[in-house]
Amino acid sequence: MKNWAGNIAYRARRMEEPRSVAQVQELVRAATSIRALGSRHAFNDLADTTGILLSTAGLPRRIEIDQAASTVTVDGALRYGDLCGPLDAAGLALHNLASLPHISIAGACATATHGSGDRLGTLSTAVIRIDLVQADGELVSVERPPQSRGIDGFEGVVVALGALGVVTRLTLTVEPSYTMRQDVFDQLPIDAFIEHFDEIASAGDSVSFFTSWGDGAIDQVWVKRRARVESAGRQLDDLYGASLAPSPRHPIPGLSPAACTEQLGKTGPWQDRLPHFRMDHTPSSGAELQSEYFVGRPDAVPAFVALERLRDRVAPLVQVSEIRTVAADDLWLSPAYRRPSVTFHFTWKPDWPAVRELLPVIESALAPFQPRPHWAKLFTMPAEAVRAGYERLPAFVDLARRHDPDGKFANDYLKRMIFGTGRST
Repeated sequence: MKNWAGNIAYRARRMEEPRSVAQVQELVRAATSIRALGSRHAFNDLADTTGILLSTAGLPRRIEIDQAASTVTVDGALRYGDLCGPLDAAGLALHNLASLPHISIAGACATATHGSGDRLGTLSTAVIRIDLVQADGELVSVERPPQSRGIDGFEGVVVALGALGVVTRLTLTVEPSYTMRQDVFDQLPIDAFIEHFDEIASAGDSVSFFTSWGDGAIDQVWVKRRARVESAGRQLDDLYGASLAPSPRHPIPGLSPAACTEQLGKTGPWQDRLPHFRMDHTPSSGAELQSEYFVGRPDAVPAFVALERLRDRVAPLVQVSEIRTVAADDLWLSPAYRRPSVTFHFTWKPDWPAVRELLPVIESALAPFQPRPHWAKLFTMPAEAVRAGYERLPAFVDLARRHDPDGKFANDYLKRMIFGTGRST
């Protein structure tokens, strides 16, 4: 079995798909090496194991909305696209969504997956409670302090890369439902991007810049605004030299926009505007590899300039790059930990030998800005350099060793990147 992109073949000796939490407990208790598998959107070996792969897809679906508490509780396999409709029908919404709704909530939160927005944190920041089956098979709950019980260190549990156990349930904060509009702008001059990045990134609740690293312009700027913003009378017809797109766009030049959420400024439900892609279509291009790096928000323009110098090497291999902003958070292994961030995402052509040769060049260009790679995407940074970017990593390692003393969740990836006990690849 392979991951979604087809670039990783799992090495597990068998796959299990339990139908109840009790069965999850039995499997974990008996295992010596086991990893949870979500929607398979990791592009590296994060979810891989030579032991047992445990899919949570067979667990009973759970969507429990608490209007009074402004929360929703979901099972460990539910995808965002399956939650949004029922949530909106109840008059509620999430604070943000990733570019595609096809990913599992538990997997996205475990890796600090994000959308865009100066004031919006990663998807993990919505979590206020997690239920998980830890190494001894016990089901424990951890809540944001002061309610925490069962496992201490809430800030270390949310973004845990599967190192602490199998997530069976999450509770997320929600807010009143809202409507949004989405406008796309073509050909933002590079000079305008450099001079006015802050103003453009704050032009909407969620703003994404797409570039194929050609000469002279950012290909597209996607601006997503809540209705309250447009009601204030601010109409965007021209964005620092970028013109309003007269027809729908796909982020990757030449692909049909049919897979994308509605544009052209038409107001609609939040869940039909925040993602770039529709749930009922193949997201992005399908045949691709992905990399992403977080740097500090103040370094957005210098980091872009450093990458722009590499455009002649990047352009032949990239399908598109996306630049987004993310608010800081307090989650130990979040790449946005205590650092408002800008992210540089690369959707590559499926040519791993060539991409692998280029990634160290990109990482060297970003090195002055202390980049933190997305945990579930492709990178070649030395493990010790990645670990150095997380001041609470020692506390996380202590947390993992206390709750998984025999390392049954510690696959090659975690040994290499987190515990520092595996060999580099």
